[in-house]
Amino acid sequence: MWDKFRAIFTIPELRQKIFFTLILLAVFRVGYQIQLPIMDEAKVNAMFEAQKGGGLGKFLQNVAVLSAADMRRITIFGLGIMPYISASIILQLLGSVYKPLEELRKEGETGRKKINEYTRYLTVLMCIVQGIGYMASYVTAVDQNGVGKIAPQFLTGAGGSLHWSWYITMLLVMTCGTLFVMWLGEQIDEFGIGNGISLLIMAGILAQMPNAMFSFFNNWKPEITGFSEPGIDHLIVLVILFVLVIAGVVFITLGQRQIPTQSAKHVRGRRVYGGNRAYLPLRLNQSGVMPIIFASSLLLIPSLLFGWVASLFAGAERGTVPHGVWWVFDNLTAMFGSSTSFVYNLCFIGLIYFFSYFWMAITFNPKEIAENLKDFGTFIPGYRPGRRTAEYLEKVMVRITYVGAAFLALVAIVPTVISGLLGVQPDVASFYGGTGLLIAVSVAFDLIQKIDSHLVMRDYRGLLEP
Repeated sequence: MWDKFRAIFTIPELRQKIFFTLILLAVFRVGYQIQLPIMDEAKVNAMFEAQKGGGLGKFLQNVAVLSAADMRRITIFGLGIMPYISASIILQLLGSVYKPLEELRKEGETGRKKINEYTRYLTVLMCIVQGIGYMASYVTAVDQNGVGKIAPQFLTGAGGSLHWSWYITMLLVMTCGTLFVMWLGEQIDEFGIGNGISLLIMAGILAQMPNAMFSFFNNWKPEITGFSEPGIDHLIVLVILFVLVIAGVVFITLGQRQIPTQSAKHVRGRRVYGGNRAYLPLRLNQSGVMPIIFASSLLLIPSLLFGWVASLFAGAERGTVPHGVWWVFDNLTAMFGSSTSFVYNLCFIGLIYFFSYFWMAITFNPKEIAENLKDFGTFIPGYRPGRRTAEYLEKVMVRITYVGAAFLALVAIVPTVISGLLGVQPDVASFYGGTGLLIAVSVAFDLIQKIDSHLVMRDYRGLLEP
């Protein structure tokens, strides 16, 4: 194994790509530490401490996984790469229903460059929209928790409201920060190794691991405690579970259903061409992490809504509101406001299944695949080219998506189960499943495959080869 790693750095081109990627990742992490100007960080931290278990805190924690930044810290890269991800998803969804975009996707490299240009323009718009939303949430939460204004006194108007110049300055800085992060990802794509945006997201996820370890070992005791408090028995069980969860995620991530295909024979002169057997690989987890992201984001809406209604009732007189209404909204807030409740997890699993099939229907087009197979003179044995092949591929995808959705649901609720049974902190349990773990494993495999392609091209053995 060490010989394989040594071979990586003996190839000059690969060595330069790796070092260039590491330098840009370091630049991203340095910029992540630069605080926004004219912002009182102490008051913002006080607000986040008060909102730690509230709806805003959960929302920012979920968004932080996909944005390559911690939304609970006010930095120049505070928005992270989330606006770019949102713009890409919107254009991908539109490409399935909007005919001009669908035609543009089929134009090859020219169409891809044009879509990337549209994505950049839409990213700027998403930066403005999301930046306004985040700033409004910060200001509202700070005011509600009574920690004072988050801007200096000279930017506060006569009525106590913030001056419009503060909003403009914050918006410009955060938008420029996101565009710079997007540029870093594009430079990694062109001159580095791996997918730049994915590597930035993985760097943001892994950067949270030291804090999770420190929070665990702060209360850890080097003795067997019988699982009453963090001890040696907790550590052993967590290490075993971590290995098992990683092995399961790797197994399902690489899992494929291989559909046998046969190419037609062509006789030209005295030679026979074609007739080869191959396989059409269909991924078991076709939708990736998107169902978990959509499901967790959608479940935040009832939590915020019921919490807001409950807060309105809390300010009213007890006698003016019927007892049944109090009971309903109190229980609904408790059900959807806690990730450990049975109703929350049941809705979470149901939404994961729904979005798994929804995303599969958008990204997987069996009719197009069947037409491509027919055009290249390839068919699936036992099925006529065209409509019958498309129906067969759709039936197979429906079945394997059911298994993939079950895997995603299991991975999504593993952190909740571990946190509840072992009593560990949620930030520690989050590394045992959920969106962050899936993203980290997928990006790591993609990076290894790109390194392997350089090694095999120069007659070295790949990292995954025995």
